[in-house]
Parts: sequence; C-alpha cells; structure tokens
Amino acid sequence: MTSTVLCMLDELEEGTARRFDVGKIRLAVARIGDEVFCVADRCSHEDFSLAEGEVLAETKEIECARHGALFDLTTGAPCSLPATKPIATYEVQVTDGRVEVTLQ
Repeated sequence: MTSTVLCMLDELEEGTARRFDVGKIRLAVARIGDEVFCVADRCSHEDFSLAEGEVLAETKEIECARHGALFDLTTGAPCSLPATKPIATYEVQVTDGRVEVTLQ
C-alpha cells in the first residue's frame, strides 16, 4: 500500500468534492468540516464523475449530478436509486495539513 499526497487541506473547499487522478485511478475527495473522504470518482449506475455532484454534509453522502444517485462517503454504499452497486472508498488522512490517500 502506498500513500499519496493529493493537496493541502485548505485547497479543498468546504462542502464540495474535487477530482484527482492518481495513475489510472480517478478519485473524488470531499471535505465536510475537518473530515475528508475519498471515493472512486465514477458513479456505479452510469460512468459519470461524482466530483461534479453535490456533497450532503448532514448525511455524509455524495450525489451523482447525472441521475441523482446518492452514495455514503464513509462506506461507498448506494443510498438511493438508480444506483444499486457500491463504489470504492479509500483511506484518507490529514497530516500537517496535507491530504493523503492510501491506495492498494
């Protein structure tokens, strides 16, 4: 497992998601307060970027902007139709203001 620095915490806008490409892996990184979440940046219903969708802070979910499917940012589980399959989640930590993700 390798850890990759994506950005500085202050570069992530509160309540939004941002796309990062690490090799061939597309990631959507969302910030809610001081918490940072990292999921695969592809809706499991239709191949569309989740980073373009809305982050729901109260429920810690991200919405696909194309068809409105919701995914849990902590587990990757689908929370609404039309998505029925989970998305990958990745371990993310903030160290000295650096946002780092662990890829397997």
